[in-house]
Amino acid sequence: MTITRLLARPMLATIFVAGGINALRNTEGHAQRAKKVVDQVVPVVEQVAPGAPIPTDPATLVRINAGAQIVAAAALATGRAPRLSATVLAASLVPTTLAGHAFWNETEPQAKNAQRLQFFKNTSVLGGLLLAAVDTEGRPGLAWRARRAASDVRREARHVAKNARREAKLAKAQLT
Repeated sequence: MTITRLLARPMLATIFVAGGINALRNTEGHAQRAKKVVDQVVPVVEQVAPGAPIPTDPATLVRINAGAQIVAAAALATGRAPRLSATVLAASLVPTTLAGHAFWNETEPQAKNAQRLQFFKNTSVLGGLLLAAVDTEGRPGLAWRARRAASDVRREARHVAKNARREAKLAKAQLT
């Protein structure tokens, strides 16, 4: 692991540990802000995955989100499954941002500007998480490995076919 990754991952993770702890300490306040998003998202999720045990209580969802953020942030900070943990954090950041920083709903100019700033800060963090989610640390990614494997299989098939034709020709020559 490079020194950049060694430093950048914990730096990126700190906001999620702090935010997760804050959400656990102030669940009711976060749940009130999350209610609007929960009321819109839960019915859609229930349609997509009928029968799935989806909590509808905003406080429960806030706690689940906070726990996911803390665990994924710890994993990212320590370099354990960094791509997966960055993806989990990115997925948890979207509803958090929509619920917590809906600047378009603010009427007071000062509050609107503060929420807009936080919204765009979260958008920037989301960009960093997306980069971390696709970072292969210099190793080939899955798509490259799949293309390479397919190419290797085609090359090997041509080689086997060529050898089979040669062997058939030799067998034919021995029979005649």
